Amino acid sequence: MEMGQIRYVLSAARHLNFTRAAEDCGVSQPALTKGIKALEADLGAPLFNREGRRISLSGFGRSMLPHFQSIAEEADATRALAENFRLLAQVPVKLGVQSTIGHVRLARFLADFESRHDGIELAVSEGPRDVLQRQLDAGEIDLAILTRDDAGEQFRLTPLYDERYVVVFPPGHRLGQSNAVTLGQLSGQNYVDRLSCEMREMVMGVCQNRGVELYARFRSEREDWVQAMVLAGIGFAFMPEYSVTLPGLVQRPLIEPEVSRAVVAASMPGRQHSPAAAALMRAAQGFRWPG
Repeated sequence: MEMGQIRYVLSAARHLNFTRAAEDCGVSQPALTKGIKALEADLGAPLFNREGRRISLSGFGRSMLPHFQSIAEEADATRALAENFRLLAQVPVKLGVQSTIGHVRLARFLADFESRHDGIELAVSEGPRDVLQRQLDAGEIDLAILTRDDAGEQFRLTPLYDERYVVVFPPGHRLGQSNAVTLGQLSGQNYVDRLSCEMREMVMGVCQNRGVELYARFRSEREDWVQAMVLAGIGFAFMPEYSVTLPGLVQRPLIEPEVSRAVVAASMPGRQHSPAAAALMRAAQGFRWPG
């Protein structure tokens, strides 16, 4: 039994005419007739009643037709899966990540995605918000991982997870003994200023309104330098909880006020994703982000 023979039978059953069935299958009528006869011989019973040029399904043919249809549908599904896999592996997914977003959570998601989608290549780049927005708008990247407040209204946003802000201390800092830290407790403390923080202006405004004085001993746009200087004992820093990666740092929740941010996947409305990029978006929506 061959797939070609099954397709001949299905076409002949639709048209009840071997000539039209042959045209539908793109073969000559003798080739189609020969294929059907060979299948009938293999099965041991005629599938069609032949009356001159007229044909009709035999009782055996009617009983076999649903099985042939099922086999053909399964073959089509298998062929589609193979084609999708070829397309998935054809073009890498270009993912941009805002530089203030910690990599640990994303790395877990991307590792899970890769384990479930063998053959998809990922190209991950990091950059500031405005650069990623330009790249996304120009089609230079497929998707961007941004904070919601920085994402921009022109993009389609898919929520991923929320994270609170924490206060990061060097080992042995007296406030590191507390379960949580208020903004008032930080007044007069040495401070490492994260210049790239999207919440920076808001926090500075709250400090000014509440009379909280912060003394910036060090300023940097780089997350690694900020954490390294805190660990060296220069001062404390405000950081998103999932961006803290340097071992040895002490982090405590910031309360009064509590500050948090939402992380989203941004894409261009109306722009069709590649099969690989679409698979990544579906995986991001279905992933159980740690909370």
